[in-house]
Amino acid sequence: MQERRRIILQRLEEYGSVKVNELSSEFGCSEVTIRSDIRALEKEGKLSRTHGGAVRKEEEGGVIHYRAESLYRNVELKKQIAACAYEFIEDRDTIIIDDASTSFYLAVYIKEHPEKHLAIVTNSLLAANELSGLSHVELFMVGGHVGGHLAATMGEIAEDSMAKFHVDKAFIGVHSINFDAGLTSIATPQMQVKQAIMKTTDKVFVLADSTKFGGGYLSIICPIKSVYKIITDQQVSKQNVIRAERESVPLVIAKRPE
Repeated sequence: MQERRRIILQRLEEYGSVKVNELSSEFGCSEVTIRSDIRALEKEGKLSRTHGGAVRKEEEGGVIHYRAESLYRNVELKKQIAACAYEFIEDRDTIIIDDASTSFYLAVYIKEHPEKHLAIVTNSLLAANELSGLSHVELFMVGGHVGGHLAATMGEIAEDSMAKFHVDKAFIGVHSINFDAGLTSIATPQMQVKQAIMKTTDKVFVLADSTKFGGGYLSIICPIKSVYKIITDQQVSKQNVIRAERESVPLVIAKRPE
């Protein structure tokens, strides 16, 4: 047991995050056992649990910081999706960008491309930090309680604030894309904010890398066909592409940079 936990901490040091299912496969033990290890290590202050795994705890100047591991996962794929999403945005558009990690990279892309002047609404503190003070962006920050793995406003105040806007297009992330259940979220507060966003516009773009297809879920945001486009990367499986075509799911595959 101690050796297993030592290796878990070693993986965290190397990669910044670990997943329960991957550790279970590596050690040849149940996911329940791995979760027990992670809970014990969290009590010792050596890591922080996340949905489906754990992230490394870092301490600087006596202040503990949690690594937002989702920002650093599949970065190149997320950047390709962001670049593709930008092509659907017109000059003078009004848009919403939510608190998902891929949405963050869309904010970064917009920051780096001043040729389009945009009005942007966001509940993401990270996206707002990238977009504030730009001459080509008129920024609106949604208020509310700050929470979530990637700092963002949520709760009733955020939902009520979001309802006061009407935009041309909204760009959101999801926890998973399940052809049977629909688009899913990691928890109810995030789900409710995304549902509030969807009421502000007729065109909702889902930004989801290829790893988001399938898997389990906690909260259902909406049926897949409720959105305008789903933008993913070229690593999406042929099986998922075929099923999307068969069920008329509006799938867009981002191109690799030349």
